[in-house]
Amino acid sequence: MAKQRIVIDPAVCGGRPIVAGTRMRVSDILDALAAGAGADELLSDFPYLTREDISACLAYGARAVDHSVVQAA
Repeated sequence: MAKQRIVIDPAVCGGRPIVAGTRMRVSDILDALAAGAGADELLSDFPYLTREDISACLAYGARAVDHSVVQAA
């Protein structure tokens, strides 16, 4: 089974999604990427992160904004 990279723990960061084993919030990583930081920059600044963690954050964000479109008849 693949390692669960994104977790939610009510006792850590107010229950916001984080990278497992850290206090790095998914939103912080997504905000940094949106502001123009690259993966290499994040990995340099936060050596406990992996490329797979960053990819997991992007996937989590994509799933979080996905929703069904329901049209009334």
